[in-house]
Amino acid sequence: MTAGAAPAAPKIVSIHDVAANRRRGGDIRTILSPLTVGAKAGFMGTLTLAPGEIVTEHWHPYSEEFLFCVRGEVTARFNGEEHWLPAESGVLIPVGTRHRLVNNGAETAFFVFCSGPLAPRPDLGHVDTEELSPAQAAAPHTPVGTT
Repeated sequence: MTAGAAPAAPKIVSIHDVAANRRRGGDIRTILSPLTVGAKAGFMGTLTLAPGEIVTEHWHPYSEEFLFCVRGEVTARFNGEEHWLPAESGVLIPVGTRHRLVNNGAETAFFVFCSGPLAPRPDLGHVDTEELSPAQAAAPHTPVGTT
């Protein structure tokens, strides 16, 4: 911002304003990002994970990730070690940490995540180490706002 210039007005984005990304499993919605609000430091979004759904293993070469479980519970695997992540709990996933989530519970899990700093290009932000199986991709999904 230059001297005397007015700050940009805050932009409000709803979870329903962005499409679900299901490439890694679950219902991932990047709500606040460079694309949606012009963010420069990172991005924030939500994850809805129905019973039996997973988020495939991946890692971030540039960003750390804050993951907060609002409701439900999952098994989280970090660099091959499993941990229980219950509702109202958060975890910091350091840069370079392989991570995967599995909802083995009976309730749909809902998370808020935030990652930063941004990778130099969006295509460099994630490194996938596991593909979603055809069975996992075909599993029924719980739409956002129906749980």
